[in-house]
Amino acid sequence: MFPIQESVVSVPRAGGKDVMESFFARPNATGPFPGLVVIHEAFGLNDNIREITRQFAEQGYAALAVDLFSNRNRILCMLQAFHGMLIRPLNNATQSDLQSALAHLRGQASVDGDRTGAVGFCMGGAYALQLAVTEKGMKAASVFYGANPKPLEALAQSCPIVGSYPDKDFTTQAARELEMVLEKNSIPHDIKIYEETKHSFFNQQRTPVEVNASQDAWQRMLSFFQEHLH
Repeated sequence: MFPIQESVVSVPRAGGKDVMESFFARPNATGPFPGLVVIHEAFGLNDNIREITRQFAEQGYAALAVDLFSNRNRILCMLQAFHGMLIRPLNNATQSDLQSALAHLRGQASVDGDRTGAVGFCMGGAYALQLAVTEKGMKAASVFYGANPKPLEALAQSCPIVGSYPDKDFTTQAARELEMVLEKNSIPHDIKIYEETKHSFFNQQRTPVEVNASQDAWQRMLSFFQEHLH
């Protein structure tokens, strides 16, 4: 476990016309460290996402939790994000903002730009998968109950992926389809569906089963990142 330092940082959006006030946490030690972009749910950059970002820093990562809703109308941002998930996956404004955030992260002195990845939850998980396909320099991605990009075959070009899903959710079938295409294309992966869990189990942990699932998902993810980001 590393002691950490944290700060609020201004991350340029795509095109440089605006910034996203985001949360950055990294080990208080000599780097450079592997870097992670942490992508929030539809709830935005809240205390839960900040705490997850701190936990990554304690594990030796420079973690940037980007605020996709910063300095803009929240409802319009959400509409833009869901449009990019459902109508224009792999080529949309939200993805472009996240690519800008990843470039910003790679430019930090504390970050090893050759060892970067992404992790996302629900809406953010869908965008972590989009980055897994489009960002060729990324070494690994983690998705929690996120929708797959379309076409599904695009994932044949993805980086290694670790995914965690509930068995009582609209994303359960997406998990099966994701594992199938990754297996078919020999892409390193670890996809797990947790029985007796519901959507957002990692963040909400409503039952003892979901607590255990979230702890297992965390350790699986760290092991996967240890293999592919170090």
